[in-house]
Amino acid sequence: MDTYQTMYFILFNAITNAIEAQSRGNYEMPVNIIISAQQNSEEIFVELNEAPK
Repeated sequence: MDTYQTMYFILFNAITNAIEAQSRGNYEMPVNIIISAQQNSEEIFVELNEAPK
């Protein structure tokens, strides 16, 4: 799977999960979900750009 596609899926799924958590009345969890997804995607991006070319 393409690296950017992987990052997209991580972020998309996190947003979906955050919306679902918020719709259940949980207002703290969505922020944590999105922050975690952002960090995971950023780690993938950094690893991609640190790889020897």
